[in-house]
Amino acid sequence: MGSSRFDSLAYTAYSTTNIASKSTREIFTASRIKADFDPKNITMRESRDSTANPESTAIIIGLDVTGSMGIVLDAMIRGLGTLMTEIYDKKPVSDPHVMCMGIGDVAAGDSAPLQVTQFEADIRIAEQLKDIYLERGGGGNDSESYTLPWYFAGMRTDIDCHKKREKKGYIFTVGDECVPSTLTSTQLGCIGLHDQQSYTAKELYDLASQKYDIFHIMIEEGSYMRGRRDKVVNSWTDLLGQHAIALSDHTKLPELIVSTIMRNEGKTDEEIMAAWSDSSTSEAVRRSLNINLRAVGR
Repeated sequence: MGSSRFDSLAYTAYSTTNIASKSTREIFTASRIKADFDPKNITMRESRDSTANPESTAIIIGLDVTGSMGIVLDAMIRGLGTLMTEIYDKKPVSDPHVMCMGIGDVAAGDSAPLQVTQFEADIRIAEQLKDIYLERGGGGNDSESYTLPWYFAGMRTDIDCHKKREKKGYIFTVGDECVPSTLTSTQLGCIGLHDQQSYTAKELYDLASQKYDIFHIMIEEGSYMRGRRDKVVNSWTDLLGQHAIALSDHTKLPELIVSTIMRNEGKTDEEIMAAWSDSSTSEAVRRSLNINLRAVGR
């Protein structure tokens, strides 16, 4: 998928009608998982080069849809124009193909612990994102199913950036709780697998990292992280190191994703800070990426 390109005017028109003046609940009206997004029904998701996108880059954004974390789903659909426009303008990678995922909690018995859109490059990103079921489930088990996207990406995606050019795609998961320590064989039944092995978080990271650079964005405004910040940060940094990133303002999620890709692709801190003229954006990015203003001469 992903055979056309993002048009900011088309997104603005779509947003004006479907997003801008509406609340989160008015935008995300699905009452159950869409069959097309149910991993039980998905054999493979593909990111293919095309005439419009000759050197595609696969980008997966997995958004926590449990509890109070509807704020990140909301931030992503409102900021999609920023995300795509800034990637095109700043060119940290070429020809972005974006897949969005909704992340629930399989251990707590959520009905939709993982939802998976197609890789897309145009307004269909927003159209499919709007159809994600905001279940608001989860439970008191200190984590959500943040590693399910890693399994899916490792086993059920076929991406030309890696297949043709040995260039890794990107995975960003977003939420406010800890890493789940294991994904059991029983839990894998939620994506249509039975009698399979269980996996540790490290094994799933190793699986997905063969094709993707993996990051997790910790939402400091989330109710869980507000009360247990050190626990969440330690959980993620023990596994991901500097690829675990805290974000103080969820509305700056699109800009942080772009900035993280820029840094991973070799841009300097000076270049990253110069990319954002808005003071609230630059401050949120600076804090998340731990950029020293003195070192960059600002």
